[in-house]
Amino acid sequence: MADNKKKRGAQDRALIALSESYEVAYWSKKFKVTPAKLKAAVKKVGHSARKVEAYFKEQRHKAADRALIAMSQPYEVRYWSKKFKVTPARLKAAVDEVGHSSKKVEAYFAAKKKTAKKKKAAKKTAKKTAKKTAKKTAKRKKG
Repeated sequence: MADNKKKRGAQDRALIALSESYEVAYWSKKFKVTPAKLKAAVKKVGHSARKVEAYFKEQRHKAADRALIAMSQPYEVRYWSKKFKVTPARLKAAVDEVGHSSKKVEAYFAAKKKTAKKKKAAKKTAKKTAKKTAKKTAKRKKG
């Protein structure tokens, strides 16, 4: 059905008509995507310009973190395990905990490392304190 070019109200602006080449060109330019990507987005979320815009924003947000960890791919598990210097089991646990985003998994391991360092420092301090106490006790027994 042809678009009525005399109707230019909000209702007409809110929808994307893929049958009109000038609309495809306009919306493609507005969203900075190819016509093929625009058509795929409309097919996925509908003709609402607002929904299509939200879809593209979400896609750009996902693209900001390009590296998602696919636990179903053995080569990915090997790669990320080696990169984070952890076992595949620890990598799986981290992905289960924070999701597939490599940035989130990296932050998870960084936080774990920080906590481990604090525990190690506390243990070291406790050992020193125990040694000092043992020396003082030994001196008291001698003296």
